[in-house]
Amino acid sequence: MEKEWNTPEEELSFYKEAYQQEKVRSASLAGRLADAKNEADSLQFQLDRIKNNPMWKASAPLRMGMHRGINLYRRVRNVGGPRNIVRKLKQKQRDKGIRLQHGTASFPTPEEAAIQRKTRFENPVKISILVPLWNNKREFQIEMLDSVMNQTYENWELCLADGSDSEHNYIEEICKEYAAKANGRIVYKRLEKNGGIAGNTNECLKLATGEYIGLFDQDDILHPSVLYEYVKVINEQNADYIYCDETTFKGDSINHMLTLHFKPDFSIDNLRANNYICHFSVFSRELLDGTELFRSGFDGSQDHDMILRLTANAKHIVHVPRIMYYWRSHAGSVASGIDAKPYAVPAAKGAVAEHLHKCGFANFEIKSTRAFDTIFEIKYEIKSEDKISILIPNKDHVEDLKRCISSIMERSTYENYEVIIIENNSTEKATFDYYKTLEGNSKIRVVTYEGEFNYSKINNFGAGYAEGKYLLLLNNDTQVITMNWLEAMLMYAQREDVAAVGAKLYYEDKSIQHAGIVLGLGAHRTAGHTHYKMGKDNLGYMGRLCYAQNVTAVTGACLMVKKALYDAVGGLDEGFKVALNDVDLCLKFREQGYLNVFTPFAELYHFESASRGSDVQDAAKAERYNEECAVFKEKWAKVLEQGDPYYNPNFSLDHSDYSLRAF
Repeated sequence: MEKEWNTPEEELSFYKEAYQQEKVRSASLAGRLADAKNEADSLQFQLDRIKNNPMWKASAPLRMGMHRGINLYRRVRNVGGPRNIVRKLKQKQRDKGIRLQHGTASFPTPEEAAIQRKTRFENPVKISILVPLWNNKREFQIEMLDSVMNQTYENWELCLADGSDSEHNYIEEICKEYAAKANGRIVYKRLEKNGGIAGNTNECLKLATGEYIGLFDQDDILHPSVLYEYVKVINEQNADYIYCDETTFKGDSINHMLTLHFKPDFSIDNLRANNYICHFSVFSRELLDGTELFRSGFDGSQDHDMILRLTANAKHIVHVPRIMYYWRSHAGSVASGIDAKPYAVPAAKGAVAEHLHKCGFANFEIKSTRAFDTIFEIKYEIKSEDKISILIPNKDHVEDLKRCISSIMERSTYENYEVIIIENNSTEKATFDYYKTLEGNSKIRVVTYEGEFNYSKINNFGAGYAEGKYLLLLNNDTQVITMNWLEAMLMYAQREDVAAVGAKLYYEDKSIQHAGIVLGLGAHRTAGHTHYKMGKDNLGYMGRLCYAQNVTAVTGACLMVKKALYDAVGGLDEGFKVALNDVDLCLKFREQGYLNVFTPFAELYHFESASRGSDVQDAAKAERYNEECAVFKEKWAKVLEQGDPYYNPNFSLDHSDYSLRAF
């Protein structure tokens, strides 16, 4: 039966409410559609790799057993991946006679070791190293103990809690033998029953008397100077949480390296998505604040849980950028593959989820990525669908602009946005004819900036017309790929601790144009893009192209930020007419204590320099670029001298593929 209305206003109110409900439903369906498409793209990526794998084609009868092999093949063959970097380094050694600095060659000489042993620190803290024991191999046990005994800093304590069975009684014999010659620095306890990694480590903690705690696995090896370097930063920087770079190795020599993991300085978004800190953690005992060290509910990822909890309490987290931990890869260790401990994946998700809840996040989703099962995509809840003002400077090149606008209108699942085209000195009739076709679209406005081309001034001018809470700087030579691109950026831009958010951009040939910016990278030593020109399906160094992470800067070709923050720092510096204005903006944000984030889950094509031409096409543009580089280097001289905290100093500044620096 048709509904009857008492007044026209009542009828209007009913339909308005119905419209809003339908709008919400439509947005929800659009978001689900975008998620489904992204999932389909990911599955297709994996399927294509399998189909093109000759091992797969040749081994049809054995396909049931190929899953682990496929994952391993994918990681090993990944261009720019850690194993490939090891191969590149060894090739450089052969070609140029470069000395390998990351294995035993990095150990101190007898003279250097003597100097380190004689060093007297103002605060000679005792470091209690905890090693949970369980059925360790004899040779692994001896090598582990030797690596502690050989430390050049001698105020350490080794706490061993042994849950081994009766078939491994030799472990107790070995430990007591070493304890007898360690001058009381080795404390051993035989446990009545094995409590797992968490339980055994907590028993180690009960034995510890040091002001600082170190976590060490029974089958791994420490660099002989690691404690010396850690105590040095404790004294010089008041560090209360310290970690270093690490390598995985196989066989009987640490020089048989499989991966070289050179880490960034502390990066909270990296840590949430990926336990990049891993080994070798040493921290002030005060950070525990009466809580458990390891929690049994997180076995398999107990270290990720612990690192998230303790770094949240820490005041001075310091990264020592040297390989000082050697993680042995063998059957049964996570270093050999996650298949050895499949329970680690749900444990890691649980650890991250609890951390996020404590940080005030709700209704998020944690998904494994194609890089690795314990490298995560975190989808944060969009708290409020505030308006996003998309600023697009334009001069002619109407086909580029049409493609850009069409992709926004057709592919965006987020509805509350406006597009502000900032017209700047166009001369072609087709351009203005196109503007007229947009006049009936309530989401699009054209404003005119009549001055000479200055990218910073144009965007600052356009920002003055913006009605949105958020600004999105966008080049007219871009094209949206990911349907929920705005949501993927907004979920970070909405955070109180985040300023600029950048997307993953590709050239027309699907090679990478932008995946974050590093200070000092490139010939001019100003800033450059990482993973530049690598293939679209590349996983990146240690999977970095597969998860959102903290970076120093992102490109202004697609950059989202709160308008209030943009205005607070004065917008883009108009002294940088063309180049480096985006990096300068991000550095201003960082100077104010904000994080900048790159997310690979917002993807666009960027037909770079199609609209204005390349800065190095002619002498005049090259000279202008050189001048702006000089201004940038003078303005940010101290920051450049310190280096990029998110780019390990062991990497070359001449290449964007995480090649190692030559010594």
